[in-house]
Amino acid sequence: MRQQLDAIFKPRSVAVIGASTRKGSIGRETVRNILLAEFNGKVFPVNLKASVIQSIKAYSTVLDVPDAVDLAIIIVPKENVKQVVVQCGEKGVKGVVVITAGFSEVGAAGEKREREVLEVVRKYGMRMIGPNCFGIVNTHPDVSLNATFGKTYPKAGRIGFITQSGAMGEAIMNIARDLDLGFSTVASIGNKADISSNDMLEYFKDDPDTDLILMYLENFGNPRNFTEIAREVSRHKPIVAVKSGRTSLGAKAASSHTGSLAGLDVGVDALFEQTGVMRVDTVEELFDVAQALSRQPLPKGNRVAVVTNAGGPGILATDALIRNGMEMPPLSAATVKTLKKHISADASFANPMDMVAGAGGREFEITLNAVMNDRKYDSIVPIFVPPITIDQVEVARCICEGLKGTKKTVLACFMGVGLDSVGMDYLRAHGIPCYIFPEAAAKTLATMAKYRERIQRPRGKVRTFKVGKAKVEKIVNQALADGREAIVSDEAIDILCAYGIPAAPYRYASSADEAVKAATRLGYPVVMKINTPPILHKTEAGGVMVDLRTDKEIRKAFRDLKERIRKLGEKGEFSVAMQQMISGGIETVMGMTTDPQFGPLIMFGLGGIYVEVMKDVTFRILPLADEGARGMVRSLRSFPLLNGFRGAPPVDQEIIAETLQRLSQLVKDFDCFSEIDINPFIASPDGKLSAAVDARFIFKKP
Repeated sequence: MRQQLDAIFKPRSVAVIGASTRKGSIGRETVRNILLAEFNGKVFPVNLKASVIQSIKAYSTVLDVPDAVDLAIIIVPKENVKQVVVQCGEKGVKGVVVITAGFSEVGAAGEKREREVLEVVRKYGMRMIGPNCFGIVNTHPDVSLNATFGKTYPKAGRIGFITQSGAMGEAIMNIARDLDLGFSTVASIGNKADISSNDMLEYFKDDPDTDLILMYLENFGNPRNFTEIAREVSRHKPIVAVKSGRTSLGAKAASSHTGSLAGLDVGVDALFEQTGVMRVDTVEELFDVAQALSRQPLPKGNRVAVVTNAGGPGILATDALIRNGMEMPPLSAATVKTLKKHISADASFANPMDMVAGAGGREFEITLNAVMNDRKYDSIVPIFVPPITIDQVEVARCICEGLKGTKKTVLACFMGVGLDSVGMDYLRAHGIPCYIFPEAAAKTLATMAKYRERIQRPRGKVRTFKVGKAKVEKIVNQALADGREAIVSDEAIDILCAYGIPAAPYRYASSADEAVKAATRLGYPVVMKINTPPILHKTEAGGVMVDLRTDKEIRKAFRDLKERIRKLGEKGEFSVAMQQMISGGIETVMGMTTDPQFGPLIMFGLGGIYVEVMKDVTFRILPLADEGARGMVRSLRSFPLLNGFRGAPPVDQEIIAETLQRLSQLVKDFDCFSEIDINPFIASPDGKLSAAVDARFIFKKP
């Protein structure tokens, strides 16, 4: 990838095909930007009519250029792009950047046009960025290439930037300059007909000039390839991404809990979680994280100290830190003893450490130096609200002095000063990112901490279990032959058992007497469910009776269920399914839903009848490794319930993780299902007592 793309990002010569003499045109501005950046190579404007463009000799076609051409920037009408690309191939051009729009983004005719151009590119062994893109940038002094039509040449730095949107690329480069952030390479990939975000990640992986990668994405080309590449790259270079398209005007109808819980964007979240990519919701957050990662080390843990001269912002920071999973232990006794010698007695010697409004540079320097040496903390957040009487630059200088030599992560906040604050500029210039709101600093720090946890986590292995695949094939083939839309009840339980997933067996009864006999064999208490007619959502239909403890209760439950079915207008033979009631555990839910872009997604969460209300669930893309399965369990908001809450024994988390992996293998072996629901799966402290109680397998529609 490096050799293929160097011709584009490190060319020795560039032809601008469609260069123009008309002011304000893309063809003129692109040539102008290349010259203003002082490109270290040859520039060849190409124009059918003009002989000179911006004092440089122009050529009618790229074939007329007397020298070799590494890179061609193409800015001609869409109808002429194919012909120009053919000429580039004949010339021996190695790479093309097609800025021209009017391709797959405009519909079927554009898609056809794009395919034809791509065929030419591949025929001649070239590589292409675009079409419909903003251009490319390489700030390295050996290259100094700005082949874009924007107004901003980014500051040189060590951030690689990939964007699908040209307008977003221009905006982000503008804001980055204001924040004193520099880029190594910028790639506006447009429709990514040839070179995709995956290719760029692979290129940045080995780029010695890039330490951090930012991405603005609108869609994925090949999620499987992205998973492999991003997982490898993110362990060495942080990746921060904004992925647009979180919402939809309409949600598709789903037959299972799993399907209804899978929103439009869960596949993207699962993909980023599994690959270690830091996802942010907004471009503002992209910059928040970027300036922190480019200036500070990753925190070694989750413990944070907040030092402030204002109580309110300190509380806001505390709330945001705790909400995002960080910890705020109190100051150590030794630190408090040191601080009481120098700081006003009115201060709050806690965490957050509120030095009160009169505190200035001296107090910040003393307090931060003491906190820096306190081993209880991994990160420090100084928050300053400047009164009129205190010089904010002096406070910024003292913050830097107080933290001089620290290896802890430091994120500052100057609240109420504005983006053009000289104090904030001072901190950034001295390697401390600074924010105007404490919540932004807190969320950024939490994002960094979660990233550290991910990259330090073992990769895990995808296990393969010995299973009864032939038995499941027989059940599936018969159900398909019968024209059924789903597999439920005993056959669903049989599928689980065939794959080693513990499940409570059924016994069936067509009369109250048979139900009593079944309950006696199973052992009280029992659960009674409607068996015929088959109903997917039995609880919603009033078709489940739980905790039945006597023969009398069994007979009454049978009569009540039969009457309910009769009132629903169902006719024919009626029967029930009986199961031993499993108690003493926590109801969880497992399943699979199919994402149109990412394929099957495995789901785990808090289960039972309130699963769609609580929505405490998490998703992962296949295949699911053992560490990934354990991570699913730990990621729930309700994890404390599973881990032993208020003295309760923790459930057997390993049986949950293994069951999720067995489910992953089942999904991989049988691609005929669109949705799978195992709800509830009772997770018990004793793994031998954990079991699935109900399941359903919904077939893909033909």
